[in-house]
Amino acid sequence: MSVPRKVLLAISSYNEVFYEDGKRTGLFYTEALHPYQAFVQAGFEVDVASETGTYGLDEHSTTKDFLTDEDERTYNDPNHPFNVLLNKHLYKASNLDPKQYGLFFASAGHATLYDYPHARGLQSIAEDIYERGGVVSAVCHGPAILPGVKDKKTGKSIIDGKTVTGFTSLGEEQMNLMQKIKGDKVLTIEEGAADAGATYVSPPTPFADFHKIDGRVVTGANPASAHSTADAAIKVFDGK
Repeated sequence: MSVPRKVLLAISSYNEVFYEDGKRTGLFYTEALHPYQAFVQAGFEVDVASETGTYGLDEHSTTKDFLTDEDERTYNDPNHPFNVLLNKHLYKASNLDPKQYGLFFASAGHATLYDYPHARGLQSIAEDIYERGGVVSAVCHGPAILPGVKDKKTGKSIIDGKTVTGFTSLGEEQMNLMQKIKGDKVLTIEEGAADAGATYVSPPTPFADFHKIDGRVVTGANPASAHSTADAAIKVFDGK
């Protein structure tokens, strides 16, 4: 494949109060960290961008529930290369040259339900990568971006007619978040996929490590799937 061995790691710029306890949603930390680690290990360059060039963290994503000891050490190290990228070199999508990238990976957090469907800067980078034969990938709530990523040949979403996964509606129910999502009139991942003509498949349980490959589109279901989804995207990129 002649596309550059360089990843655009997309993150949400939405950072508003979302949870019943008054905490904010935003970037789900490990859903960007773990893919970053996989890509670097596989010899990719990585840039990080959001739609606006700003971001905030999902406040639940940095609790003990979701961080291993190693993740926590990384999170608390401001000089870790990932944190340096995130906090000192975060790009605004519209300022980037899409031709520099061969792989697009949309990280997540519930925040993405709010900004990814309208994030034309990020979507257009993914469109350009896809058109040139690159890979488009997303995990958990990251697939919220995919209905808006159009195949320039057909004018339809790149997931039209494809099989995808992402965070389940059952998972939203279990987390008592469905009422908030419905009240805010944003689409669940399952609804967005259906609207775009994709077939959605669930993981065996909402938090089981699970991903789907369909052509050059690779999707993962939840935080536990972030690393394996990136690994799968790398394999597709490398033609394995």
